[in-house]
Amino acid sequence: MTVRLRHVAIASADPDNAAKFFETVLGWTIAGKVDSRNARGYYVTDGTINIALLNFKNRPAAGMEFPEGYTGLHHLGFQCDDIEGLVETFEGSGYAPRHDVNMAQGLGKNPSKDNAEYKMKGPEGVMIDVSERGWVGTDSYKKLD
Repeated sequence: MTVRLRHVAIASADPDNAAKFFETVLGWTIAGKVDSRNARGYYVTDGTINIALLNFKNRPAAGMEFPEGYTGLHHLGFQCDDIEGLVETFEGSGYAPRHDVNMAQGLGKNPSKDNAEYKMKGPEGVMIDVSERGWVGTDSYKKLD
């Protein structure tokens, strides 16, 4: 099974300013804008990695371990070719799905969503995204037909 890092999420107090940094200082591209019931922000990319710069609107969607107003690393996202197999590997290794966040965000294997993904527990308390589709702006993103 192939598993590659393709996504990093940063909780941001000012996603507009953060996106401007990536665009003007690093020369990255704004690949998308987020404005959902859960978060507001941007996806920026260098073509290989997608970084979500998110201002979360509610704690259940962010994960209750994050205090109101938290900024910093939120989660890492890995693209795979067999999401069921990867979730099974996580669970077999003692890293359970984050059902609380998955339910709050309406996540699950759903090919009609932007990212067919699950949030999982990871080492050191870092939340992990797993996705077959990947993230907009990356070279391995699988567009819907």
